[in-house]
Amino acid sequence: MTTAPPSKERNLLAVIGDEDSITGLLLAGIGHVNEQGKKNFLIVDAKTQPSTIESAFEELTERKDIAILLINQHVADRIRPTVDRYQQAFPALLEIPSKEHPYDPSKDSVLKRVQKLFGD
Repeated sequence: MTTAPPSKERNLLAVIGDEDSITGLLLAGIGHVNEQGKKNFLIVDAKTQPSTIESAFEELTERKDIAILLINQHVADRIRPTVDRYQQAFPALLEIPSKEHPYDPSKDSVLKRVQKLFGD
């Protein structure tokens, strides 16, 4: 029996974000629960502990079925050291805005790495 190439295994989006962002993405069809009962999303509110966010981030970035991890930028700010240390190509990490918090390119860890590569 052969194993599927990595591109075939990674076929899901995952998201860590506020309720509005998660709701919109779930309505768009990204929701998934695997055989172990693990969801591909985490709803974060003001009461969510940073340790819970970090734990979900670590779990989602270690999964082999996730191609892209979306995270609201204001949520990423709550675990910024963990987000900045993430260096893997897959799952790709994208910081996204939310309804209440606009996108700030100066905080985006991926954009910072790209700028460093180009010497900006």
